[in-house]
Amino acid sequence: MEKTQQRAGHAVLWALLAAALYAISTPVSKLLLQDVAPTMMAGLLYLGAGTGMFVLGVVRRGIKQLPREQHLTRRDLPYTVGMVLLDIAAPICLMVGLTRTTSANASLLNNFEIVATALIALMVFREKISRRLWLAIGLITLSSMILSFEDASSLQFSFGSLFVLAACVCWGFENNCTRMMSASDPLEIVVIKGFGSGLGSLLIALVVGEPLPAPGVLPVVLALGFVAYGLSIFFYVYAQRRLGAAKTSAYYAVAPFIGVLLSRLILRESFTQVFLIALFIMMAGTYFASTDT
Repeated sequence: MEKTQQRAGHAVLWALLAAALYAISTPVSKLLLQDVAPTMMAGLLYLGAGTGMFVLGVVRRGIKQLPREQHLTRRDLPYTVGMVLLDIAAPICLMVGLTRTTSANASLLNNFEIVATALIALMVFREKISRRLWLAIGLITLSSMILSFEDASSLQFSFGSLFVLAACVCWGFENNCTRMMSASDPLEIVVIKGFGSGLGSLLIALVVGEPLPAPGVLPVVLALGFVAYGLSIFFYVYAQRRLGAAKTSAYYAVAPFIGVLLSRLILRESFTQVFLIALFIMMAGTYFASTDT
């Protein structure tokens, strides 16, 4: 019993670390999008993740003391294909959304991923959802609706917010695909994610005529992808092994709040009254989600 609790505690730490690393991506990507086109940015972020984790894999193979991980099998193929395709669509939607809304708004809306992940886990993969988590889902959805209105008086939707929400839905499906493979080597999963989704997005970017970034910007984008996507996903998969898709996404929900803080510090973005109302509602929803047992 004690070992089980200890492993669960470690899984929570992996989920929180994954969240902290991912939180860096939104404000820094917002800055980089001034010099890099959205689809090109999405592709390079995942290529950075895949390349960095591949190098770590080479280093790991040279350390014989480390335990061996289980490789992906043919049974995992449908989930692998789904994971790659969804990871092409999600970051493209997010980058397009970032060009049309503030970094803080996009960071907070990222919490809708909890709702998408939990509902898909319930309806498709039959994970249990408690009353407390249902309350969290309701509060997060309400906050996301508030954030999606560009002008509350005229009830006009923000297209940037809608793209961010679309990314969350894609990642909700992708989280559940990854959950089905979480017993396999997390590093192998991230390398496949990185190269598969990165090359797919890069091809789309070149087809639509987006240029490659300047030589000085390219390594920065790749490094951001390695830290905020590669290492983050790596720790996220480890957390999913013990916690499941819905619970891991609940702990991962601290990422948007870190992103909001970084947006304030790095981009000097101001917060409206409507944003602050949505922030407090989102904080309440995140509390109920993360304390669900």
